[in-house]
This record gives sequence, structure tokens and C-alpha cells, in this order.
Amino acid sequence: MSYLNRFKNNVSLAKYTTFKIGGPARYFFVARTTEDLIKAIQLAKEKNLPFFILGGGSNLLVSDKGFSGLVIVVNSKQLTIINNSIIAEAGVRLSDLVRESSKAGLIGLEWAINIPGTIGGAVKCQTGAFGQSILKMVKEIKKIDKIILSVELVLKKGDKKKSQQLIKEYFKKRKDSQPLDYPSAGCIFKNPVGKFAGQLIEECGLKGKQIGKAMVSQKHANFIVNLGEAQAKDVKKLIQLIKKSVKEKFNLDLEEEIKYLGF
Repeated sequence: MSYLNRFKNNVSLAKYTTFKIGGPARYFFVARTTEDLIKAIQLAKEKNLPFFILGGGSNLLVSDKGFSGLVIVVNSKQLTIINNSIIAEAGVRLSDLVRESSKAGLIGLEWAINIPGTIGGAVKCQTGAFGQSILKMVKEIKKIDKIILSVELVLKKGDKKKSQQLIKEYFKKRKDSQPLDYPSAGCIFKNPVGKFAGQLIEECGLKGKQIGKAMVSQKHANFIVNLGEAQAKDVKKLIQLIKKSVKEKFNLDLEEEIKYLGF
């Protein structure tokens, strides 16, 4: 199949996001390699076509109407480990990176287990958890027009067994504290300085608040979950309600962590 034949029309984006919400992309392409990604970006620019780079689809709410341009899914997954360095193409899943680094006796990434998304998206969004940050490990980022192609991380040599145990512990912490049983986009809001968005939302009495099939999680109030066929418009209404409630009660403006596409 030729390169151009791999472009598709009107592909639903719902299955490509962790929220499982969203309408169709007018044009759609899966970049299997870094070369694919570069060529697709160049083509979009030649055609003056708006485009969006989609990694693991977390941290994202896609409009019910979809997106009128080209969506390029980054699926480049080459990963090379040399001594204590890891060179990963942008499409490498974060969880796969954690497991492969641990197998190689490299430590420091265990906290990222079960965080959805790709290394490219994690670096772009400056992903962190449990007091750790992906940016602390980044040595080099290769880009084209601000779009991440690959990342080099530097980790430390360590004990494989301890690393595997840490992975299990972090996995359990995430499972115990986050609503992993339902599709979501991860945390909806950034934490205000010195406060936790989830706690503020909970204190507004919004845990379990539901609009359509979208609900503020009973487990963690900074998550909105998809109970089944939720629509983006319902999620948007919940977000607006949360922001209004927190502003009225605490005089704080919550800022979204998630990105919007097609609105």
C-alpha cells in the first residue's frame, strides 16, 4: 500500500482517545515511523491543511463534531537502550518504556507505570506524578517545527528486583486512588498553587455529579469519567459547572489540564 493510500477520510476519533469520546477527523493518518510523521507534516503544510498530532489520546477532549483538518496518530515505536541512555521515538507508550527500562536494570521511571499516553506526549505535557517529573530525565529532544520526533532519557543503573517491586507499588497506588475502571482523560484541572483541584471540587459537593453519561468520579473528583457513550458537550458542561462552583466557593479560577480539539 502506497504512502498516500494510507490517508483515510472521516475516521471517528473516539477509539483513539482515552476518554472514548469524539467525532470524526476529516482526514486521518497513522504514522508508523518517524519518516512517516515528517512526511505527513510536510504534506499538511503543502496543502495548507490544519493538522493535529495525536499520541496516546490522553489529556484530550475531542468535540462531538470532530476535527475538520488532518489528525496524525504517532505510532512510531522504536526504542534503543545503550548503557544508561534510552532513545525512544515519540510514539513509544510510557508504560512500555517503564517496563523496558526496568528489564534493562535502569531505574527512575517506575512512577510512570500505567500513565496513559506516549513519551512524546509526556514530554510535551511535562508529565509528572508522585513528586517526580519526566523532564528531569530528558537529555535530548529531536523535533521538527516544535513537534517531538524522539526523546533521549538518561536513567541510573539499579536493582531490577527493587525496580519491579516499585512498579507494582506505584501501579497499586494509582489503581487505589484513580478511577481506572472507566474511560477518562486523566486529571481535568491543574492543581492551583498549594492546593489540590480534586479536593476543591469534592468540597463543592460535586463528586458523583452527572450530566448525560459523563460523571465527576466518586473516587477522585479531578477526574470526569465516561459511563458509556458520553458526549463531549456533557463533559464540557461539567467542566463549566466545576469552574463556576470553585470560583464561587473559593474565589479560585481552575485551569484545565486537558486540551481541546475541534471546539
